[in-house]
Amino acid sequence: MAEPGLPAGGRAQWLVIMAKEPRAGAVKTRLARDIGTVAATGFYRHSLTSLAARLAGNPRWRTIVAVAPDVARLNTVWPAGVARLAQGPGDLGMRMQRVFDSLPPGPAIIIGADIPHVRAGHIAEAFSRLRSNEAVFGPAADGGYWLVGLRRSPKTRAIFANVRWSSAHALKDTLANLDGCSVAMAGELEDVDDGKSHRRLKRAGGRIVLPLSRLKAP
Repeated sequence: MAEPGLPAGGRAQWLVIMAKEPRAGAVKTRLARDIGTVAATGFYRHSLTSLAARLAGNPRWRTIVAVAPDVARLNTVWPAGVARLAQGPGDLGMRMQRVFDSLPPGPAIIIGADIPHVRAGHIAEAFSRLRSNEAVFGPAADGGYWLVGLRRSPKTRAIFANVRWSSAHALKDTLANLDGCSVAMAGELEDVDDGKSHRRLKRAGGRIVLPLSRLKAP
């Protein structure tokens, strides 16, 4: 099967899911230390599949999975029918900036693949905030963020310089690169990085349910 490339067409709203190949030992390593490698890899794979099932078919935006490593982009592990692009080299900021720079025209939002509670309403709200703001963030309780979006008009801003990733300073550092720009905040959500957050997800009834339209009939 050919690799799904970037969709053709003019200006659109773009939703990008940043995802690593769901391979044991390569994803959710902090979570794996608490619940085991097999369980952590299974969680990540299911989270990515469910996220794409909920969001990729929404007509309000075009969904792309930005994959790492680049050599894995032709694998069959990715959600079927969803366009893919390679993240390329560098730290998280370099890879996200590359995604923003390479997309066709239109506002763009990037999210991670390990935020189980993301729903279409969260994405629609963030896009609506980009109509009157240059950037939007979905903050996380740990000082980072689960969503970042740019209006990309009249230009795509470079916003990830000198960000201390995986720290309580990530959001603050990114906002410093947007000094003087209009920035909005979307709702706060939690990613699942360790055993504690995984247990909170389970206590909250965190079965990651696929939409009914994607479930097979008995």
